Amino acid sequence: MPVSIASSPRSDPRAWVEVARVFARLGLTAFGGPAAHIAAMEDEIVNRRQWISRDEFVDLVGAANLIPGPNSTELAIHIGYRRAGWPGLIAAGVCFIVPAVLLVWGLAILYVHNGSRVKASAILAGLQPVVLAVVVQALWRLRASLVRSRWTAILAAGSLIAVLSGVSEMTVLVAAIVASIIIARATIRDDTGSGADPRELAAFGAVGAFGAVGAFGAVGAFGAGAAAMSAPSVFLSFAKIGSVLFGSGYVLLTFLRGEFVLRHAALTDAQLLDAIAVGQITPGPVFSAATFVGYLIAGHAGAAAATAGIFLPAFAGVALTAPYVARLRGSRRWSSALDGVNAASLALMASVVLVMARQIAPDPAAVAILGVAAAVLVFTRVGSGWVLLVGGCLGLLRTLV
Repeated sequence: MPVSIASSPRSDPRAWVEVARVFARLGLTAFGGPAAHIAAMEDEIVNRRQWISRDEFVDLVGAANLIPGPNSTELAIHIGYRRAGWPGLIAAGVCFIVPAVLLVWGLAILYVHNGSRVKASAILAGLQPVVLAVVVQALWRLRASLVRSRWTAILAAGSLIAVLSGVSEMTVLVAAIVASIIIARATIRDDTGSGADPRELAAFGAVGAFGAVGAFGAVGAFGAGAAAMSAPSVFLSFAKIGSVLFGSGYVLLTFLRGEFVLRHAALTDAQLLDAIAVGQITPGPVFSAATFVGYLIAGHAGAAAATAGIFLPAFAGVALTAPYVARLRGSRRWSSALDGVNAASLALMASVVLVMARQIAPDPAAVAILGVAAAVLVFTRVGSGWVLLVGGCLGLLRTLV
């Protein structure tokens, strides 16, 4: 059973400065989404600097998957804590996030002032189907999680049907968490022992608390209309999303659409895809798209509120669970329960592709871009950044010819 996560962090009081410098650079250069971020961190932290062993790194990747929020950001926070304690935890997370947030914030300002111009609109129109293709690629790579066992496949199918039928995505996810726990504990004999360890319960209780907060917020969101959202309401909406969102940053698209397009009518589908596109083409976490959305809804105050809301749960999750996640990852029951949660998350991603692909269906060129981009991303080694660039150029070319 891995035990490295629970080991004491480095006590050097100046270590956090080094952590801040390393993760600020990664935040400026780590393109390509969560998988690419994790690969970049492995190269920098394990291979070049040898701060931790490869086994320890794998332990921390597993730890990040056990709690809701942006996985690559949580991995950075875990590494910061492991290297420099609480100052390192804060320094790693903030320095990995801030470069992307500032870039996205600037692009949001340009978008509001220039997004209605023909050239900008054409570029973004070319990017939108490519964003969907990137989500298709993520689903393809993670498809094994949907069929890891019969019950996870059933859970994924049920989640997809439920959300397409209009059930709140947060309700679906919380239900999947509960069902996964019940099934895992009923069908799997845990090799770690039959008794409930207080540390296991404490860690799981922290994760469950996030889900409860999100579920409560989802209930309160029903009936929300198209009234203008203030910065505090933007913060609460994003904190709710950040508290229950398992999986990669692409699952964010599902929750943003449900919250800001369907419930509050604060965004259009086109604006949402533009936000995800900006989060994808900039370095750092894809969750920085929240900054873009916040600015569109409530200006600078909204951008700050959205950024704080979406990322604070990640800091809280790592802080609460870091001492206990090794036992959870070593538990067959909880690992199996996590498989069910991930399957439901992927089903939510698939629902967004189906719904939003239907909206671009009347445009044959957009459908062609989606199909070709998906094929290139799935069957070749071409990076998503290059495909997004080509999509933007094709959108611009359509206006010129």
